[in-house]
Amino acid sequence: MLKTFFAFSLCTVFWGSLNAAETAREPINDRYCTTCHGADGRGNEGVQAPRLAGMEPWYLRRQLQNFRADVRGVHPEDREGIAMRPMATKLTDASIDDIIDWVSSWEYVPAEATIDGDPARGRNLYSGCAVCHGGSAEGNESLGAPALAGQNDWYLLTQLKNFMAGYRGAHPDDSYGAQMRTMVNTLRNEAGILNVVSYINTLSR
Repeated sequence: MLKTFFAFSLCTVFWGSLNAAETAREPINDRYCTTCHGADGRGNEGVQAPRLAGMEPWYLRRQLQNFRADVRGVHPEDREGIAMRPMATKLTDASIDDIIDWVSSWEYVPAEATIDGDPARGRNLYSGCAVCHGGSAEGNESLGAPALAGQNDWYLLTQLKNFMAGYRGAHPDDSYGAQMRTMVNTLRNEAGILNVVSYINTLSR
C-alpha cells in the first residue's frame, strides 16, 4: 500500500511538473496596447498614450526597444515614459514583431486638433524641423525621423516639452533623442512649441 502511494505521488509530481513546463512554454499574449492607446489605436489623452494606428513600423520598433532597454522612460520626471516602460520590458523580439504586424492592420485616421496656437509663427519655426521630418511632416525613415502630421497634438506638445526639459533624449544610447534635444531648443520656449505644433496640425499626410 505504501509503495503504491509512493508511486502515485511520484507520478503526480512528474505530470504536474510536465504540465507546468508546457504552460511555461505557451505563448503569452502581449497585445495589451489597446488598454491605454485605445481599441482603434487613436490614442488616449487622459494617459498621454499616442495614436499608434498609422505609426511607422520602424519607429514603433525603435521606441519599444528603447523602452525595453531602459533607454527611454527612465527620467523621474518622464511620467508617461515611466508608465510605458514596464509594458515593454517583458517583450521579446518575437512579441515586438507580432505587435508591429498587429498595429499595421489598424485603420489610419489623422488625429483631431485640440490646441490653439499661432500656426503662422509656427510655420517659420518648423523650417528647422523640416530638415528631418519633411516639409509636410511626413517623416523620413532614412534619417530616423517619424511622421508628425496626423499625430495627437497633445502628445507632440508633451514630448517636445520633455525634450526641451531634458526628460527625454538624455540617455547616452539615444542618439536620435540627442538630436531632438538640440533641435527643440530652436523653438526657444513653450510658446514656440505650441505654435509649431499648431502649424503641424495644418499639414496632412
